[in-house]
Amino acid sequence: MFYLTPFRRSRSSLVRENNWFDMDKLFEDFFSDSYFPVFLPGSNAIRADIRETDKEYIIEAEVPGVSKDNIKIDLRDDVLTIAVDYNEETKIEEKGYIRKERRSGSFCRSFHVDNIKHEEVKAKYNDGILTIVLPKKEEGRRNGRTIEIQ
Repeated sequence: MFYLTPFRRSRSSLVRENNWFDMDKLFEDFFSDSYFPVFLPGSNAIRADIRETDKEYIIEAEVPGVSKDNIKIDLRDDVLTIAVDYNEETKIEEKGYIRKERRSGSFCRSFHVDNIKHEEVKAKYNDGILTIVLPKKEEGRRNGRTIEIQ
């Protein structure tokens, strides 16, 4: 459930020199997101564990650093969607130094879920983990028969 998120330093193109022997730049470019997009998952993906018991499905989704108010869960036509919208602004003032940062974005993930009791689905959010419990419907005995060919 835990993944390492790659960190990439970016240098300003105004101060970058064209130095073929700059090993830091060589490694930085080689391990950048654009070079290995398949191996470095995006930071906006919702990672989830899905468990099944006899009576329910349990989805544990990672949504760290997001307020519960910014998470929306929809269940429509056997599709469960977790959507996150966030806008965050940090302003820190210290001795002669001012820093103001903004972070915003949105992302979602959908799951096909059938054979569940829609009205009994529950969710809770604690320490960056969103837990959704989807109770299963009791499967009735299905009628079946062998069809004779004439």
